[in-house]
Amino acid sequence: MSASLLLIECPDRPGLVHGVTCVLLRHGCNVISNHEFVDHEASRFFMRTEFTGAADSVHIQKETLAVVPSSATVRLSSLAPRRIVVLCSREHHCLADLLVRHAFGELNANILAVVSNHADLGQFVGKFGLPFHLINHLDCSREEHEREVLNAIAPYAPDYLVLAKYMRVLSSGFVTPFSHRIINIHHSFLPAFVGARPYEQAFRRGVKIIGATAHFVTEALDQGPIIVQEVLPVDHTHGPQDLAQAGREVEKLALARALKLVFEDRVLLCGNRTIIFD
Repeated sequence: MSASLLLIECPDRPGLVHGVTCVLLRHGCNVISNHEFVDHEASRFFMRTEFTGAADSVHIQKETLAVVPSSATVRLSSLAPRRIVVLCSREHHCLADLLVRHAFGELNANILAVVSNHADLGQFVGKFGLPFHLINHLDCSREEHEREVLNAIAPYAPDYLVLAKYMRVLSSGFVTPFSHRIINIHHSFLPAFVGARPYEQAFRRGVKIIGATAHFVTEALDQGPIIVQEVLPVDHTHGPQDLAQAGREVEKLALARALKLVFEDRVLLCGNRTIIFD
């Protein structure tokens, strides 16, 4: 029997875990995994409960709402694969990793299509039998380009958009309809090395780690809630090309891990922070 998820956020108070699990017990459900966390500063309670049982989800939600504070958010979910569209530009490493993981059923997601502002990866995507939408950005305004991208995405009705090295800054008009449903990856552990040839600059500075951050996209550039950060150690033997390769490797790891967490509903939001139930 497949598992279901009960996700709760509410003001903290004594007895919440007992009250919620008693609801599930009354419906003959079996709790197979349970995580809870209290943000003491905000006095907010978060809970992720995975359970089995052929219970009526409507009645479980109604009865759960009766045992938690009135302002609570209570959501029932399943572990069904998420529907996603991937956006990319020219760099292949993150897209290639996702397509391979998808082919072997490792993402808990169905990649419905790939959208790009460059033609470079079209033939590669075709090898996986997926639609590839090329939407050139050179001969139109940002607003016109984003409108065309949204038109291409709309028929797929995705749950999430994944930016796999999509090298375009998205406007608030694009981001807002997908609030906390766009996930981005970037090499944020090189913030000091802006401009051209960042890995050459990092080499000259003698960096000792290379890292990447996966985060939700918000209207504020690169300021969305962080999901995963990963690092790899490097040393004096690593030249600029070695550092760039290390950067690509850590970006793949961070993005794949972030997607697994999000697609299994293990990420809850607390303001601009994330609560991760791993």
